[in-house]
Amino acid sequence: MDFLDQIRGMSFFDMHIHMVSRTTDDYQAMADAGIVAVIEPAFWMGQPRSGPDSFRDYFATLVGWERFRASQFGIRHYCTIGLNSKEANQEALAEQVMEMLPLFIYKEGVVGIGEIGFDDQTPAEEKYYRAQLDLAREAGLPVQIHTPHRDKKQGTSRSMDIALEHGLAPNMVIVDHNNEETVREVLDRGFWAGFTIYPFTKMGNERMVEVVKQYGPERIMINSAADWGISDPLAVPKTAALMKQQGISDETIRLVTFQNAVTAFAQSGQIDVDALTQPITIDQSERFNGSSVLRGGQAPRIDKTSTIIR
Repeated sequence: MDFLDQIRGMSFFDMHIHMVSRTTDDYQAMADAGIVAVIEPAFWMGQPRSGPDSFRDYFATLVGWERFRASQFGIRHYCTIGLNSKEANQEALAEQVMEMLPLFIYKEGVVGIGEIGFDDQTPAEEKYYRAQLDLAREAGLPVQIHTPHRDKKQGTSRSMDIALEHGLAPNMVIVDHNNEETVREVLDRGFWAGFTIYPFTKMGNERMVEVVKQYGPERIMINSAADWGISDPLAVPKTAALMKQQGISDETIRLVTFQNAVTAFAQSGQIDVDALTQPITIDQSERFNGSSVLRGGQAPRIDKTSTIIR
């Protein structure tokens, strides 16, 4: 049986996916699989940016073109804006980016500060992590934390300690990229626990099913990341299908693949909860600053709605 048959009628919210790395075909496949909304955190591009204008253009893409591109396939697009931990180590550039962030974090569709936190756990990373926590607190926005790939347990604990030092309530902080080693402490301390489902690494979907069986759905959410590396933009619905196969209830699946993300990020005031599962009218003849998702000779979808089922 195809996994789409197992999840038919379900809606999904991928709360961490880097759509600038994906194609329009991915958007269509995601819509067909029931993904109705995504959050795209600010991220690094695989190589260091050389100046502040490249950050400015990237942030503008997240709040502009990607928001439009998603809508052309019936998907609502939100983002989090921040200086990522890897590029926080370029201190001269980081200072300029910090001055830029207030120009973007109040824009429509921005649901948090992120993804921020630690990579190598350097003093510079801590400095700009702290500064952005203060920015989030002042703006009343949730924080999306990137936990480090190395020394993950220590880095995750440290990330939460510092967030509390800066006056962030745990319910305003989404700690992402968890695994079996970190989840207990994150949940015990009252934070949201995000899990990234990657092929071959991090958290596979079989392991994710076991985590949900052990800990239940409270404050747990699943995402794909789906960046420029080996990744899968359908990781969330595929994991939902596996959960269903293994007897996990539809309500639990809904919480970890949709509702928990809505609850956490709606604290930004930028998500219309009632509208999330309502169809979007699609008109692919529309343009964004003169650009279309279509190429020559392609017929646009017009006056159709995405097939979103509550």
